[in-house]
Amino acid sequence: MALRFKPVDTAFYQLFTESATHLVHGAALLGEMLGDGNDRESTAKRMRDAEHEADETTHGIIRRVNTTFVTPFDREDIYSLASSLDDVMDYMEEAVDLTLLYEVEHLPGELAVQVEVIQHCAELTAQSMPKLQSMKGLEEYWIEINRLENAGDKSYRRILAKLFSGKYEALEVLKLKDVVDSLEKAIDAFERVANIVEQIAVKES
Repeated sequence: MALRFKPVDTAFYQLFTESATHLVHGAALLGEMLGDGNDRESTAKRMRDAEHEADETTHGIIRRVNTTFVTPFDREDIYSLASSLDDVMDYMEEAVDLTLLYEVEHLPGELAVQVEVIQHCAELTAQSMPKLQSMKGLEEYWIEINRLENAGDKSYRRILAKLFSGKYEALEVLKLKDVVDSLEKAIDAFERVANIVEQIAVKES
């Protein structure tokens, strides 16, 4: 039987954990931005800074893949996981930026559900990334992310129904729908991350 060599280098696990930690910070800023009575200019700037830091971590992962002879799991999976984590941050930053650029004054209260889903997904993802090293205890993570994504979908449909109920001006509907769509894309991206983790775990089992 051929023995499979596992590199001792733990840098990839640390970088993925760092990447997911950026998402926790980004989700907190997202909640701050979509809440009432906050300095949106300041929050948007901090979100841009957070997104830049997340990009740097993603680039660090890619550079390490390109300079490492033996990786802890398939290079393609590493690229996919790094890219999907980065997508989550991009969509959260997009929602924050659109809220500022569109000068959205009042957001539907139902958006709080979307933000809570994103924050919970971020926390679960950050807790799970270190487990990639042992590949143990991950099943509950992707099952819960899938459940949260389903809850996010239901909330998304309810928000759309409210937006198109006739209670909002047409221009306001367009603005709010762009923000809501960005939140939905962030939740979907979290599910892609969980799916990739599941694929990696299956391959490595």
